[in-house]
Amino acid sequence: MKTYILILAALVLIGAGGYFVFQRYSDGTRTEIPESGEMTADDVQPAGEEQTNERETQIGISVEGRKIVAYHYGSGNTELLFVGGIHGGYEWNTALVAYELMDYLEEHPDAVPENERVTVIPVLNPDGLNKTVGTAGRFTEAEVPSAADATVSGRFNANDVDLNRNFDCDWKTVGTWQNRTVSGGNEPFSEPESLAVRDYIKANTPDAVVVWYSAAGGVFASSCHNGVLSETDILTKLYADASGYPAYQSFDFYAVTGDMVNWLAKEEIPAISVLLSTHEDVEWAKNQAGIEALLEHYAE
Repeated sequence: MKTYILILAALVLIGAGGYFVFQRYSDGTRTEIPESGEMTADDVQPAGEEQTNERETQIGISVEGRKIVAYHYGSGNTELLFVGGIHGGYEWNTALVAYELMDYLEEHPDAVPENERVTVIPVLNPDGLNKTVGTAGRFTEAEVPSAADATVSGRFNANDVDLNRNFDCDWKTVGTWQNRTVSGGNEPFSEPESLAVRDYIKANTPDAVVVWYSAAGGVFASSCHNGVLSETDILTKLYADASGYPAYQSFDFYAVTGDMVNWLAKEEIPAISVLLSTHEDVEWAKNQAGIEALLEHYAE
């Protein structure tokens, strides 16, 4: 009888251990338990891309543990990637224009040619967006603070790093934003948000990338001491002509280090920056025209 009880107890312990392991890994994340036994968002690490359904891919998590999600439309081999919200709540309208694109593609699935796939990352900096509007997901303009100063902190991630100074083109630990100095991180891709989009791009090699910013009102080509790629030049002119934004060969209002689209140029991936005219306007009609011009350009 005593032997039977010992065997039963051993089976219970093994079963509990198996359940614990299953719980740790069943949600697509790798969780390391600190010695203190207390969990924080910093203790949760992504286990690579996680396909939540056929339309959504979790490409990473933020410093504070918020999901970074890519949404896919169409199933062709030519991929166009659109990115909003790299500056979180400071440039909240760039997230809204990305959501407008998602709504448009939901309502007009035939807008994506058969040979193409459109991927949208609406919020690359969810912690920064949450600082400003109190959420990392869909929101309305009414949820945005009316005072401009209230949105500035939302430009940075939870480590107080400017993500658009954290990419590997002319990277510096201290960057410039207008007349201010900002953190570029400890090294290129030191931040989980920039690392997530880097890994997605490395794994999928999109044919063209559009990143939204605000606010200068223009379409800017990318380069990283290798000249403007011929395809980037074409994309710049196509988007500008269709949208009505002026086209620029480079962003030279002030020196920029660690820029995302310039890193893409270094990787020889055609990429443009589209800067909305203000920090409040979404300018969907202009951007819809630019997007449709790119979709037509890549259609077979």
